This record gives sequence, C-alpha cells and structure tokens, in this order.
Amino acid sequence: MKLIRKAVLLLSFAIFVAAPVFSFVTPANSFAAGVTNASQCEKSFLGIQPWFRGLAVVNNGQCSIASPGQLLADGKTTLDLTGFIWRIALNVIDIGLAVVGYIAFFFVLYGGFQFLTGGNNPSQIEKARKTILNAVVGLVISLGAVAIINLVFGIIG
Repeated sequence: MKLIRKAVLLLSFAIFVAAPVFSFVTPANSFAAGVTNASQCEKSFLGIQPWFRGLAVVNNGQCSIASPGQLLADGKTTLDLTGFIWRIALNVIDIGLAVVGYIAFFFVLYGGFQFLTGGNNPSQIEKARKTILNAVVGLVISLGAVAIINLVFGIIG
C-alpha cells in the first residue's frame, strides 16, 4: 500500500510541479528579417543568460561576438582584453549560480516530498527538514551571489 501511495505522489509531483516548469519555455523568434540590435542575439533560457552576454554585436543583420578592442560601426570600441575576460568570467559564474539556484529549488521540492511521505517516522521527517534547510540556505547564498555578480557586471559596463 505504501508503494502505491509513493507512486501516486511521485506521479502527482511530476504532473503538477515538474511539467509546468517545461511548459514555460517560449519558442525562439525567427530571424529571417535580420537582427537589428544586440539584445536579440542574447536570448536567455529559463533565466540563464548566455556566456557571451554583453559581447554580442550586430554586423549586417548577423550576430557575432566582438573581439577585444574592436572598432564598431558607430565609432565606439569594445572592451579591452582585461574587460573582455572579466565579462566572460562573470557570465560563466552567473550561469553556474543560476544552475545552483535551480538545483536548490528542486531540493526544496524533494525535501517537501520526503516530508510528505515520511509518515510518522521521526528520522525521515528530520532528514526532510535538514534537506529543506540546506536547500534554502544554498538558495539564499546563490541569490545573493547572483546579485553581487550583476552589480559587478553593471560597474564594468
């Protein structure tokens, strides 16, 4: 009976929690008419920015990544080599922290699932509480770090 109960809870979790997450993925725009600005080149996926965020340029309707110190069509130059490397490093750290945030969120859900299926087993309930607490602490640290990364990203320009 417990096996059937767990199977029903797992199936309910998959249908009502996990499935809607994947339904929010939006379809990509068609670029048949050409790209007009660099923000169209830097589309995010589930809130995860591309590694080249802030480095894309548009040349003749095509997206490309600007080289360090490259002269653009509007007379501006791109970042120097140090700024270029820092921008890529911050983007990679931002991606990692976003992934950590998603993992922490799913561990909160997993801990809740353990809590619900624990019944009156005190060790299972305590294990679920520890899982939720650790996941929430990780989520708070991840969100704080993402805020700091975005602050540094804004300072660099």
